[in-house]
Amino acid sequence: MVTVRPARRGEAASLTAICLRSKAHWGYDAEFMRLSTPAITVAEADIEAGHVLVGCDASGRAVGLVRVEPDGEAAELGLMFVDPPAIGSGAGRILFEAAVVLARRLGAKRMVILADPNAAAFYQRMGARFLRNEPSDAIPGRMLPFYDYNLMSGVAS
Repeated sequence: MVTVRPARRGEAASLTAICLRSKAHWGYDAEFMRLSTPAITVAEADIEAGHVLVGCDASGRAVGLVRVEPDGEAAELGLMFVDPPAIGSGAGRILFEAAVVLARRLGAKRMVILADPNAAAFYQRMGARFLRNEPSDAIPGRMLPFYDYNLMSGVAS
């Protein structure tokens, strides 16, 4: 069973390592990973602001994380990664649900998600609605699926 807690000061490097392992799991090459690294790096400032949550296994080991970035009535699911050994364990669903709670607590009415194509089916299962493709924030010329999740009803808007 995965439990969720706020990220702790000093965890940015180990959480970033989870992001990198998770992204690399999908077979991206070294150049892609190099270009992606700045966009999937966890910042200590986000941890200190309370915007990063960590999913932990029964032994307390971090197996995933989410970062929710508030912006008025909207929040962005800026990061969501599960360590490859925990993919398929339910950790992603638990982390997504925790991100929804955090976004609501931060005052958002909707959450937007610029997703990796490998995660598209997951976000659709969670109830997010595909809106359009948007440019990647990391890879020039790459387009990514962009989703919206209605936080007021708990389903896609």
